[in-house]
Amino acid sequence: MRLQLMRRGCRPAVMVSFAVLLSLSAVVRLWAADDRPNILFIMSDDHGYQALGCYGSRVNQTPNLDRIANEGMRFDRCFVTNSICGPSRAVILTGKYSHLNGFVHNGNTFNGQQPTVAKLLQQAGYQTAMIGKWHLGSTPTGFDYYHILQGQGPYYNPRMLTSGGPVNHTGYTTEIITDVALDWLKNQRRQDQPFLLMYQHKAPHRNWQPGPEYLRNYDDVTIPEPETLFDDYQGRGSAAKRQAMTIAKHLTPNDLKLTKPQGLTEQQLAAWNAAYEPKNRAFRESNLEGQDLVRWKYQRYVKDYLRCVDAVDANVGRVLDYLDETGLAKNTLVIYTSDQGWYLGEHGWYDKRWMYEESFRTPLLVRWPGRIKPGSVSDRMVLNLDFPETFLDVAGVEIPADMQGRSLRPILTGQPVDDWRKSVYYHYYEFPGPHDVQRHYGVRTDRYKLIHFYQIDEWELYDLQQDPREMRSVYADPEYAEVVADMKRELTALRKQYGDDRLATPGG
Repeated sequence: MRLQLMRRGCRPAVMVSFAVLLSLSAVVRLWAADDRPNILFIMSDDHGYQALGCYGSRVNQTPNLDRIANEGMRFDRCFVTNSICGPSRAVILTGKYSHLNGFVHNGNTFNGQQPTVAKLLQQAGYQTAMIGKWHLGSTPTGFDYYHILQGQGPYYNPRMLTSGGPVNHTGYTTEIITDVALDWLKNQRRQDQPFLLMYQHKAPHRNWQPGPEYLRNYDDVTIPEPETLFDDYQGRGSAAKRQAMTIAKHLTPNDLKLTKPQGLTEQQLAAWNAAYEPKNRAFRESNLEGQDLVRWKYQRYVKDYLRCVDAVDANVGRVLDYLDETGLAKNTLVIYTSDQGWYLGEHGWYDKRWMYEESFRTPLLVRWPGRIKPGSVSDRMVLNLDFPETFLDVAGVEIPADMQGRSLRPILTGQPVDDWRKSVYYHYYEFPGPHDVQRHYGVRTDRYKLIHFYQIDEWELYDLQQDPREMRSVYADPEYAEVVADMKRELTALRKQYGDDRLATPGG
């Protein structure tokens, strides 16, 4: 083509313009191609892997979420970089650790001027939508459409923020978020472009208010207690003993539904009264004490939590059904995860924050028809840090050099990955703060976990093979001296790798 143009006496500027047109044409063909997958990112808030059927739950069933695992891949070792709501969301948007994206603890405001995965996909021709829980204190950027809760948002009758102004809703928030997501999929998205939809639930966040149709779930069963419900923390340092997140002492009457919730309609309050008042009267007459009282609190707390999970499961099922019925499922990457793990009574706790396993590890289920072998399982050590690079990779978008994770695409598609990470790094900052969990950073490998509570200069080491419940630190055990030295070297290397080595260097 270039020779023909030259023979016709075309000037160089004309040739350059023609080349630009060819280039633009190629880009348009790429954007219009139907082989770029849609991306549906589903995230709940505080959903521990222990409360998912596909992870072997002893306490509930989640048939719709299990569909994603059965038709795709379940990750058994997905971890977070900072186990707290806002920071986890910032990591997923930016692909950077908290100290680099600027959102280190709840109460920060996310800097929406920085690059995000939504902006990069938007620039590459994806339509982008954020629906549900945002919790980053700023107005979403990089999204063509948003419809978000204000802050944490209530479980009932939420006032939600949109680009066109606030909107008042009446109903149960889990169902409302799903209604909005389905409306966007059905009526508002452009049919000729791929999409990124971030569909994010408030549930099952504290204080665990079930929807009307779920209020009586589990009334006739006793939920199995975790073996560590009455943990005395004797095998660890002072940090585990000083926290304020025990079922025994720190659940409030509001958490336990011993007081009536605010903001309900007359009909909603009537349903609540019918479900809780008879049980509350029976509790007050029982005069429970000691471990019996703790057991009652555990049952009340965990049943409400699971009722909220039931609503998430049912509503995710509504969206999956829509994808299947319309044929969208064939070319949609579906991801289900939580913003971090959660305690369902293990170590006597609720909440998250710790680098201990129940808090540090989060569920991750991924479905991509024709690309992921159904029913597959990965034990690779992956992070929420990896999610945005995965989105960009499957969309064919160049991954910025300053993102710190790795695309999961080769793992998802069964490609050999010989150089995958052998360790993961963690850093939690929110102290002083709710629940009194000391600041700490640490490293986890296949077998060991080293944690440094650096403000009080306490170290803990766990042999996860011998002690999977992390009941006894072996940091001071002479038999583990070489392991401690190796783990400190690995911790130092990771802190340098991720640019988080400005605090005290690991020492003795």
